[in-house]
Amino acid sequence: MSNIIDQAQKIIEANGFKDSQFAFFRDASLLFTVSGLLAITLVKGKLEETTLPIQQFDIIISEWMGYFLLYESMLDTVLLARDKYLKPEGLIFPDIASIYMAAIEDQDYKEEKINFWDNVWGFNYSCIKDIALREPLVDTVDLKAVVTDPCCIKTIDLRTAKKEDLTFTVPFKLKATRNDYVHAFLAWFDIVFDCTHKKVQFSTGPHAKYTHWKQTVFYTPETITISEGDEITGRLSCSPNERNNRDLDITIAYEAPSEEKDGLRVEKETHYKMCVISLLVVAFFPFLVPSVILTQSASLDLTWSGILD
Repeated sequence: MSNIIDQAQKIIEANGFKDSQFAFFRDASLLFTVSGLLAITLVKGKLEETTLPIQQFDIIISEWMGYFLLYESMLDTVLLARDKYLKPEGLIFPDIASIYMAAIEDQDYKEEKINFWDNVWGFNYSCIKDIALREPLVDTVDLKAVVTDPCCIKTIDLRTAKKEDLTFTVPFKLKATRNDYVHAFLAWFDIVFDCTHKKVQFSTGPHAKYTHWKQTVFYTPETITISEGDEITGRLSCSPNERNNRDLDITIAYEAPSEEKDGLRVEKETHYKMCVISLLVVAFFPFLVPSVILTQSASLDLTWSGILD
């Protein structure tokens, strides 16, 4: 259990708010506020397992977003809090979230991170290539790398959304803005405080100011050739992983003009998994070859395998 709530108590007391007119509840990254009480109240525990001293709240505030919006997110907990504690006319901050998608040219980075496994100092590690390809990369992408118009694929209204809405399959259509090549699909999200008097919003896209959420890159097995005006059509499926619901199973299926065979478009499909990544270090005698499959993760497990174990 996070001890940030202990620090919050010290901050409350240090700033003279111990006997103020507000109340707060803290559950990891979840924060509730309600006015009209005699003191700030902190409750330590998981929302699912905790009974609050107040039955209804005016406002729920939560910074629940994760990579790709939903990876390791607390949204299901926010929806539970809404259904259990929020007043009928209560507010949620933020209340609208949208996921966007585009295609990018990224040959140099793909060559470094994916095709690298074809020849690792003279050794064939190509069996690792497929694993690396299926693990989305969280990184910042230059706007100049984007070669299609963006497409909004999913919008979540926290005032009405259900937990079931977090498992979805949605279509997309990406129109090429220039003649180029596609090496990956790119995803990001926008957040809106829609219920405020003056709307506030921000984006995590490549066109916007840097955020720690960056963007999420889904590399394709093959390079797609596009001409200006071409359309890449397809669908994206997303669902919580059965073993760990903070992880995500994502499938992207697409068709492109360059993928046609005998005049018919051929659908290509790739399965991805956003999860806590293990570092795989492979040893070959007499050489020691340390190799990281992927490094974008909140926590890492280190495993050694090979002849020198």
